[in-house]
Amino acid sequence: MKIYVYLDESGSIHKNSNTKYFAVGGYIVFDKDKNKVISRYKKINKNIKDCKNISLNKEIKSYDMTDIEKIEIFNKIQDIDSFYGCAKVFEKASMKKEIIESNIFFNYAIKLLFKDCIIPILNLMQINDNVDFIVSIDNRNIRVGDLNNLETYLKTEFCLENFNFKITYYDSSTNYGVQLADLIVNTFYNSYKNGDIVKKVLPYLKSKNFRISLFPGHKIRNKIEKNSYNMHKNV
Repeated sequence: MKIYVYLDESGSIHKNSNTKYFAVGGYIVFDKDKNKVISRYKKINKNIKDCKNISLNKEIKSYDMTDIEKIEIFNKIQDIDSFYGCAKVFEKASMKKEIIESNIFFNYAIKLLFKDCIIPILNLMQINDNVDFIVSIDNRNIRVGDLNNLETYLKTEFCLENFNFKITYYDSSTNYGVQLADLIVNTFYNSYKNGDIVKKVLPYLKSKNFRISLFPGHKIRNKIEKNSYNMHKNV
């Protein structure tokens, strides 16, 4: 079974950054629905650009979209059968040590995203087949020498599972799946950074279609709350 995963990040994990949160996330979709998600997002993206007289070659970031535009995207996509949005949000003040190597921590963050958000979705769906995760990630913060490290790291971390990983890095300006991932992770990131930014958008997100987890885990009371986003409050 092939499962496609599109990921991006919000905030900063650099040791000199004063941001309070960092998040990785995006969405997963099964092979049968992969093109449907991309097609719907691409169509709305084009309509936004046409209305604003923006070149089709220019990328629209999530912070450039209005609340209405974001809501339209979520409403058109979240009910596609195998679509699930996900995010792992890190509260940096709770970390006992500063982050020295951002790319190493990024790999760790992706592992936790799979462990705490993505794999529980498969468990809930009782999927026991061999799974090939086809992962697309924005390349803007990845050094050339680290491009192969994440794939090897994930294969090692999940060596007892029937998972395989194929990681590909893209320029988000040319990949609509990664652009949609940016919208999703940025929405959840802002729900912790400053909920007022996304307070009009969050009520339209259906909890059955999204999984969010806050690091450190002791902030969350039980497994269901750990892996399910409550659209009425932040856990």
